[in-house]
Amino acid sequence: MAKGQSENVSTTTRGSCHCGAVHWEFRGVIPDATICNCTVCRRYGVLWAYGYDGDEIHVEDPDGVLNAYTRGSRSLSFNFCRRCGNLVSWRGLKPDKSRQTRIAVNLRLADPADVAEIRLRRFDGFDSFEDLPADGRNVADVWF
Repeated sequence: MAKGQSENVSTTTRGSCHCGAVHWEFRGVIPDATICNCTVCRRYGVLWAYGYDGDEIHVEDPDGVLNAYTRGSRSLSFNFCRRCGNLVSWRGLKPDKSRQTRIAVNLRLADPADVAEIRLRRFDGFDSFEDLPADGRNVADVWF
């Protein structure tokens, strides 16, 4: 949880790609940031905050510069800014049973002070596809 946030306080965290063409907002408290070791995420070095498109998470791409990368017949796309190359989000390609589309934004595109105290969640996307035990770290511990 970010500094100064509490379970009952509404907040908005914002991020943008390096050139500023694409912006995202996470509305509400970000419960944790996921660091994943899958073949894609470990290469990108991202920290994900999960939610639903149009609910907690809003991505604004007014100039249509997001490019999607989808590997094979996977269920999600990785979305990059065509101008600066930043990985902005991943997005589910199909709505879930509740008809919502899962999305995650890259917290490395936010101001470090806004996300520093968010608890880190480790996910083994390489072998077991399960959460790993918590180790007490937060985003600030892996920023560099």
